[in-house]
Amino acid sequence: MRQIRTALIAALMTCSLALFAQEQASPETEAPTADDEGQTQVEAFLKTLTFQSGTVALKDAGATLNLTGDLRYLSGDDAERVLTQLWGNPPGTDPLGMIVPSEGALAREDSYAVVLTYNDEGYVSDEDAGSIDYDKMLKEMQEGTAEENKARKQAGYGTVDLVGWATRPRYDGASKKLYWAKELRFEGSDQHVLNYDVRVLGRRGYLSMNAVAGMSELGQIEAQIPTLLSVAEFDTGARYADYNAGTDKLAAYGLGALVAGGVAAKAGLFSKLLAFLVFAKKFLIIGLVGVAALARKYFFGKKNEGGASGS
Repeated sequence: MRQIRTALIAALMTCSLALFAQEQASPETEAPTADDEGQTQVEAFLKTLTFQSGTVALKDAGATLNLTGDLRYLSGDDAERVLTQLWGNPPGTDPLGMIVPSEGALAREDSYAVVLTYNDEGYVSDEDAGSIDYDKMLKEMQEGTAEENKARKQAGYGTVDLVGWATRPRYDGASKKLYWAKELRFEGSDQHVLNYDVRVLGRRGYLSMNAVAGMSELGQIEAQIPTLLSVAEFDTGARYADYNAGTDKLAAYGLGALVAGGVAAKAGLFSKLLAFLVFAKKFLIIGLVGVAALARKYFFGKKNEGGASGS
């Protein structure tokens, strides 16, 4: 029942946005087209968001963002609303915040957003940085995904294939930042999905920056990576160099596990499924029912589409 309630909450939140936008329309204006209605909905929603620029303190993570140019930040509450109400993802991501390339980027299909989360499981040692075989890791990840897909099919879910590295993992030992990108293929979709990840290592854990977009935005994100890498820094006392082996917690994994994503549920491949619905956000504007069905297929399985209860 919990899964059904979650799906209903997401659907109600999305429908509430549509109703809100309709209330803003003037009854005297000419009947809008589907595209006009969608644009009106998006513009009405964007006006409810609070964009921040410049220096932004991430108190929960002990870090600071220094946003330059057109980069803007949305706090956790607004970021969650974008993910659920604007893009139709199931609730529960609970992001620390979101970075967008400009205030208007959320209304464009050819743009991207960077979702921020913080993991406080301890200091992640980078001793394995020079010994990781990323080709071998990719093969193992692909094999693991293939096994997961067998179970997903049996449960009535759509499959997700790891096509390969969109960008091979790279680690900057000086700044203590790790970044890489995966190319994913979702069953029933002609276009592939991009998951671009950045990890900023700190004394007590790491800051995760996950760019969600379509593969067509890879070049755009690659061009922004130097800027994104310089945006986030841990504060004095919370930096990687401040680690005290005598008092601080040491994470039970190294850099390789961060890339493989198999240690913490927050970093796992399944949690990244939200990228597919972000990529398909254009359908929200013209067909809420179709997106709701698609969400059920990938997150809840076919058995729930007929109204059967779940635990």
